[in-house]
Amino acid sequence: MKPQAGKNHSLRGASRTRFARVKNHSRFARVKGTHDTLPEAHAQWARIAAVAKQVLERAGAVQLTPPIFEYSEVFTKSVGESADLVVQKEMYTFVDAGARSLTLRPEFTAGVLRAFIEHGLHVRPSPIKLWSIGPVFRAEKPQRGRFRQFHQVNCELLGLDAPLLDAEAIALLYQIFSELGLRELVVKLGSVGDPKDRQAYNHYLREALTPLADRLSETSRERLRLNPMRVLDSKSAEDQAVVADLKRPLDFLGEAARVHFAQVQAYLSDWEIPFELEPNMVRGLDYYRRTAFEFHHGAIGAQSALCGGGRYDGLVEQLGGPPTPGVGWAFGLERLLDALQQEGALPTESARPLLYLIPMDEEAVGEVAKAALTLRRHGIVLHAYAPRNPGKGLKEADRAGAVLAALRGSREREQRAYQIKELASGAQFEVPEGELAAFLRHKARDNEANTLLR
Repeated sequence: MKPQAGKNHSLRGASRTRFARVKNHSRFARVKGTHDTLPEAHAQWARIAAVAKQVLERAGAVQLTPPIFEYSEVFTKSVGESADLVVQKEMYTFVDAGARSLTLRPEFTAGVLRAFIEHGLHVRPSPIKLWSIGPVFRAEKPQRGRFRQFHQVNCELLGLDAPLLDAEAIALLYQIFSELGLRELVVKLGSVGDPKDRQAYNHYLREALTPLADRLSETSRERLRLNPMRVLDSKSAEDQAVVADLKRPLDFLGEAARVHFAQVQAYLSDWEIPFELEPNMVRGLDYYRRTAFEFHHGAIGAQSALCGGGRYDGLVEQLGGPPTPGVGWAFGLERLLDALQQEGALPTESARPLLYLIPMDEEAVGEVAKAALTLRRHGIVLHAYAPRNPGKGLKEADRAGAVLAALRGSREREQRAYQIKELASGAQFEVPEGELAAFLRHKARDNEANTLLR
């Protein structure tokens, strides 16, 4: 069923199947707003995941993966005043056979904190750093940088209310992006204050915007009713024109929030992490307190935000846990890949094998298959060619991007050896069976091609 804006998107019941006509064959088409991650892209995804894991676990973070779906109340409880708006327009919610309302996760934080509470992780030494990676789901209109299913890397730092933890969260993100090769980064920093500061600012916005409500978009009029600060988060030109001359959240910060914000800035400046103050920073969810931040990249168009996060003291208690301050962030892998591509920072060479094994007679087929199992245990990346045509086998080896081809026939069997051919130079070697693994590992170290060893 195609989701309709403003409705609860049930996954139950009949649905219409979409077909695509491709080369005169009927095939299922992927759902609009989703994408297939093809083999060539997985090396790029793996690199991002590996860098994120390395940076975060060097900082003491451990991985936690919550389920893809939760009871809907986990999400509606966490997002606060605008829960109705989010459920109607941004969540995929369905009812199971037991008449329980379930929701595909639109973000990680609520599920991670639910697990944090349920499993008593708060007893661990603070700060507790938890990171996650996986798919999330939002019922949004698909466009560049916005998908109905996409993937996030998420991190939560829990247990301390010190501004040092806010700065560390930002520094970890900055390090991940820098190690991946991003250079055109803009860190935008703001503060939404403490609850009493937000309450005062929301009161001001209601008084200032209610007389101007007819000039706001329909979404912002609803936000004005539920949570006026969300109006500042609108990307609509008509909404931006209305709020342009209003006071900013920073103008309403109390003394404690101002001191906290100043200390976060001092840490970032001392660590030489560049940032810009963003007076209108509010973020899209309502659980944030004090520090809020976003990372932007100018080369990926209107949806330039790569990452967002902030402090959310009070959220753990809101979900039924003990008082636990925290700060967290998440970035989308798809947008990050887009930014890396725009900067030319993506690896352009596809993964390729070191070796292509080619049997030249019937008996060699089994010998090659056994050799492949042995060599893979030694970490050699290879393909084995089953048909027994050496000419075609060498062509397939070249197409696969292999560095070497190993041929096995009656002569090689008598010599208890393999004939090795370097595909680039044409040089040939005869290598004894017992020395093949060592020879190949030596060749892999000498060759700069990627993914030759595992």
